[in-house]
Amino acid sequence: MTVQRGKKLSISIQEHMAIDVCPGPIRPIRQISAYFPRLSPTSPGPVTSPLALSPSFAASGIGRANLLSPLLPHGRPGGGGSLSLPSSVDTSVEMNSSDSDDCTALGTLEFELRYEQSTSELHCTMLRAKGLKPMDFNGLADPYVKLHLLPGACKANKLKTRTIRNSLNPVWNETLTYVGITEEDMHRKTLRLTVCDEDKLTHNELIGESRVPLKRVKPNQTKHFHTCLEHPPPLPSPTAMGEALRGISCYLRKWENEQLHSLEERGRLLLSLQFLPPLGLEYEDAEGGGGEGGGEGSRSGGLCVGVKRCAHLAAMDVNGFSDPYVKIYLKPDIEKKSKHKTMVMKKTLNPEFNEEFFYKIPLSELASKTLEVTVWDYDLGRSNDFIGGVCLGCHSQGDALRHWMGCLKNQGRRVEQWHILTNELPQTLSHD
Repeated sequence: MTVQRGKKLSISIQEHMAIDVCPGPIRPIRQISAYFPRLSPTSPGPVTSPLALSPSFAASGIGRANLLSPLLPHGRPGGGGSLSLPSSVDTSVEMNSSDSDDCTALGTLEFELRYEQSTSELHCTMLRAKGLKPMDFNGLADPYVKLHLLPGACKANKLKTRTIRNSLNPVWNETLTYVGITEEDMHRKTLRLTVCDEDKLTHNELIGESRVPLKRVKPNQTKHFHTCLEHPPPLPSPTAMGEALRGISCYLRKWENEQLHSLEERGRLLLSLQFLPPLGLEYEDAEGGGGEGGGEGSRSGGLCVGVKRCAHLAAMDVNGFSDPYVKIYLKPDIEKKSKHKTMVMKKTLNPEFNEEFFYKIPLSELASKTLEVTVWDYDLGRSNDFIGGVCLGCHSQGDALRHWMGCLKNQGRRVEQWHILTNELPQTLSHD
């Protein structure tokens, strides 16, 4: 009996195999999906073996309608996944808990931003970083944070914290301040925060970065950020991507080119303008026939230009600084007498001048004039380097036009405003 049962079992197995592999009439076969677990895009972990059998799952009959199929985008039925691309414009990822720093291999950065509207200052407080990627042989790093405003010249607006030695969880508690930040800057600029490892013998290495659009910061309110550090946004090649992703690739390429080839910012300049109207005889008698403020210039009327200070100027010398001074012209200048120049401030990118210059001119003529303000780096024995400039007049645009018109409409009132210095040399400066 034992031998017969074994023989019968052997024949049964051969018959079963013949059904699957031997040619002949097609007989019903159980759905192959019964042997596979259902693929879900929300599964907590990767599927280690797509051929793993699940008898209990097969017995339930679930998944018979979902056979194996190619991946489709957007997570449609049968897709088993979705496609996603990291954003190159805003790579900051806010985190809801301190446990979220396990989601990145580069680490996290915690900081605060506050924009003071009255003083045009942006305060960036670097608090701490956690779980940074080891960069040195000892398994640690020497991290520091660099700040840049994009778009803009990196050298002109770079700020940097101190370096914390041998730490993957550095604490800075350091506030870096940008001055001369306008409301327009808060709407269109992005703050780039890069965490780097300092190496004395070799080049410093980038650990990771985060980018925050300044429009997310409301005036006079402190906003707290806890972000994951990411790699710099790549510039993918359209030939290596599908048709569905080529549009995104072209957008990224265009966005990067705009930042590289846009008008380079060279710093900020704080100017004050005040038109002093001519003083009448009654006012002079009330002041005692002149006295302080009753000089010839004040009685005749004219424009008072105050050069207050500059901030975040581009470094033009090999020592990482500049020797800046400011020149101003009121053009057209037929008699070549409108040139004024400030003192030279040595080895600084944030000079304070606090100098004023007066142009004797009636208001009717001032409306047709253009004030050209240029900042230069003084070099002994060779030509001075042009840092940046700005033109103010009725044909200007943006902040320059608003500042000029505010001066003309508010006679006797001092109007101050920050201006962006660009690398564009004023056209009328070539013949000076």
